[in-house]
Amino acid sequence: MSDTRRRVKVYTLNEDRQWDDRGTGHVSSTFVERLKGISLLVRAESDGSLLLESKISPNTAYQKQQDTLIVWSEAENYDLALSFQEKAGCDEIWEKICQVQGKDPALEITQDPIDESEEERFEEMPETSHLVELPVCELTRLEEIADLVTSVLSSPIRREKLALALMSEGYIKKLLQLFQVCEDLDNREGLHHLYEIVRGVLFLNKAALFEVMFSDDCIMDVVGCLEYDPALVQPKRHREFLTKTAKFKEVIPITDSELRQKIHQTYRVQYIQDIILPTPSVFEENFLSTLTSFIFFNKVEIVSMLQEDEKFLTEVFAQLTDEATEDSKRRELVNFFKEFCAFSQTLQPQNRDVFFKTLANLGILPALEIVMGMDDLQVRAAATDIFSYLVEFSPSMVREFVMQEPQQTDDDVLLINVVIKQMICDSDPELGGAVQLMGLLRTLIDPENMLAPTNKTEKTEFLSFFYKYCMQVLTAPLLANTADEKNSKDLPEGSTKINPVCPDNFQTAQLLALILELLTFCVEHHTYHIKTYIMNKDLLRRVLVLMNSKHTFLALCALRFMRRIIGLKDEYYNRYIIKGNLFEPVINALLDNGTRYNLLNSAIIELFEFIKVEDIKSLIAHIVDNFYKTLETIEYVQTFKGLKGRYEQEKDRQTQRLNSRYRRDARSLDEDEEMWFNDDEDDEEGEAVEKSRPEEDFPESYGKYMEAKKGAANGTNGANGKPAATSPSSAATPNNGSSAKTAALPSPPVVKTGLVGLVDYPDDEDEEDEDEEQSPRKRPRLGS
Repeated sequence: MSDTRRRVKVYTLNEDRQWDDRGTGHVSSTFVERLKGISLLVRAESDGSLLLESKISPNTAYQKQQDTLIVWSEAENYDLALSFQEKAGCDEIWEKICQVQGKDPALEITQDPIDESEEERFEEMPETSHLVELPVCELTRLEEIADLVTSVLSSPIRREKLALALMSEGYIKKLLQLFQVCEDLDNREGLHHLYEIVRGVLFLNKAALFEVMFSDDCIMDVVGCLEYDPALVQPKRHREFLTKTAKFKEVIPITDSELRQKIHQTYRVQYIQDIILPTPSVFEENFLSTLTSFIFFNKVEIVSMLQEDEKFLTEVFAQLTDEATEDSKRRELVNFFKEFCAFSQTLQPQNRDVFFKTLANLGILPALEIVMGMDDLQVRAAATDIFSYLVEFSPSMVREFVMQEPQQTDDDVLLINVVIKQMICDSDPELGGAVQLMGLLRTLIDPENMLAPTNKTEKTEFLSFFYKYCMQVLTAPLLANTADEKNSKDLPEGSTKINPVCPDNFQTAQLLALILELLTFCVEHHTYHIKTYIMNKDLLRRVLVLMNSKHTFLALCALRFMRRIIGLKDEYYNRYIIKGNLFEPVINALLDNGTRYNLLNSAIIELFEFIKVEDIKSLIAHIVDNFYKTLETIEYVQTFKGLKGRYEQEKDRQTQRLNSRYRRDARSLDEDEEMWFNDDEDDEEGEAVEKSRPEEDFPESYGKYMEAKKGAANGTNGANGKPAATSPSSAATPNNGSSAKTAALPSPPVVKTGLVGLVDYPDDEDEEDEDEEQSPRKRPRLGS
């Protein structure tokens, strides 16, 4: 058998009953030794790799659809399709398949899967009964025809034979002529029978019948038949809707008649499937699978034809961005692009990539920048949908465009700032559009999709751009609604409340919650940039003002923001919180909540529990120092007692550390003196003794101390001969660099302000020498 190559696309049906494009190549039918039979081979036109190798099995049911499609199933849940570029190629491969199976190429399907009982009945049928015998197409026989069509639906073989009979005799058009007669005579009984007949023919699920029924001269009569459902008292008016209500709008005249016909047909068939036909039952789900495929391939063809017409798309973009274009015209242009992008979702990833790159090259993003800033709500909503398609397809493409925009003095003209302002100014009380835009912004600033190996600097460059030009726009409503009022006579010093100029209404609270959600995401995924911004703007203090909001969900958003910051266990953040005394609004909210056991109560308790479990020493010391007297009355959880316990443990550990470092046993000192002054050892032995002892066991004043002892050995010591024995602490105190450590010794009084210094910072030991030289205090007091 000679090889015949034809250009095809290979499709497989996925679990969602959608066709996945496996690639484009050339098909041939040839004998494959390994499979021991004639097989279909498709080799990719790009690199010659094998896209498909399928043996033509004698028992496989192959189906030919729409003149250029061959569909079959190779396994229980594995459907394949070949879409041919030319009808001649499809016909030739179809003949090869039929030749292998011994079938007539005139058939549209080689065979159907059947059960044993059906097969037995089929074998018992006489050979003469190749086709179902149809009654004469007359008004008086409509009931008989309806019964016949309904009866065959349960039998795959009889469905196939009925379909062949309907095609061979041109029966469909004769039935539709009877429909016109019945409607003229207002013959309701005949119209009800025609409804059953047409519905049954659709359930035959045959592409060849669809080609006839959905042709221009038949489809409106098919819709008319489906209006007369016997279950309805009055017929529906679907034709009136399709011809009068639904208007086909050409934003730019479409000169290709084939494209116009395909658009009309697809809309009407989709209407039949979605509106007219009832939702199929579990047993009828597969009856309309071919109808779904018919619509799918129509949409693919429409998108491809429009995409290839560059003059058409160029003209659409030109009018969309032209300031002279009327608002109504621009609205239609934007809605066209919205539908165009929606249709593109039927394309496979490879083709969708080409589609969006075509739009990008034509200037879709600059056009969106213009239309998203317009006052027309419908235009902005449609533009948002288009923007969402672009962001979901390629966030990097959008980011690249944004960073290439000219840096004008007015940052509001930047695309991302236009998106942020639209989110902030959403007039919907439920903020539906703002929620959608917030999700798109989060996708754009998510570092997880900035890791493309082709552009490793994308993350750094884009985040620097975003925090420089866009973050102040995003946080503007938050800062405006959280102004401090420290000068109010009715408020104690240091307390804050929401600015009464900006009412704490539900819509404002929802907007602030969205902004906080985005900022919380930044804290989790951005390190340097968000930290710098929070410190410079004192952002956490402003956010915690919202703990006073009457809307609990907003207070929880503010608390969640702080919880994410503390969850990082970053000492820079911890020092910032301590210095600003930022636990105060949280504890006030806990106290104001009273004995109510609600989500706010649990979330605040969890915050302190996390600090205790993770043993964040600086925060524990700050909380116990400043708030324990207030919190110790809360006994229904052991969190605060646990914090106090952690604090005491650390304090004891620091005391032991200080004592071991600075206080030495008197007997040890006497032994040292005796070794130093009484042993007749040479200098080298003396050096050996000195090296055998760690330097940290000796006070820095050891040299001065030994000079005093030498003077005492020469007879200049005082009354008791041990002037330095009582002064280890006094000798160490000026040099230890921390009043906190002084507080740990038993002799001087305890200094309360030094409790923060009890924290064992990881870098204490490394920087101890520097601290001792720079300041008499090891750490400044961070609490107020």
